[in-house]
Amino acid sequence: MSKILYAIAIALIALLGVIFAILNAETVQINYYFGSKDAPLSLAIILSMLLGAILGLFASLGLILKSKREVSKYKRLAETAEKEIANLRAIPIKNQH
Repeated sequence: MSKILYAIAIALIALLGVIFAILNAETVQINYYFGSKDAPLSLAIILSMLLGAILGLFASLGLILKSKREVSKYKRLAETAEKEIANLRAIPIKNQH
């Protein structure tokens, strides 16, 4: 059932992409540092969105890596604490009374 829903979702996204490309088929001139090129407006919009997503990923990469390091550090601390608790539970208690 989930594969069918996944396929329907992919088909809807593809259909929306095709409709978007048809509605924005006008050509625009894209100027970049080394020249310029004529391209459909829909392609220019999609490429700029992808470029923005990639730049956003690179901008947040430092925070992501820092968070992963902290998670692994706290996992190690938790494992050490669990081992200490297990060792303390294994020690027999001597009653002095």
